[in-house]
Amino acid sequence: MSKGGYSAVQIVGMVLTVVSAQAAIRSFFDNDARQLWGALDWVPGGWGGQLAALVVLTLAGVVLAGWAHDRTKEKS
Repeated sequence: MSKGGYSAVQIVGMVLTVVSAQAAIRSFFDNDARQLWGALDWVPGGWGGQLAALVVLTLAGVVLAGWAHDRTKEKS
């Protein structure tokens, strides 16, 4: 993959991190709200299950962005 491709993957990872972390934090203040426009309504476990899914998505975004950042540095 080219340096531009890794940069695109890094951007996707950062956006995933920001969106899911914001939704996880907002769920602490409003437990009854539909997080991410109802995209996680299918997750079993109610509020706790949705919070766990958001935390997993946040961690996946961090790992994806970090991996792409390391690959970009190697290409330089």
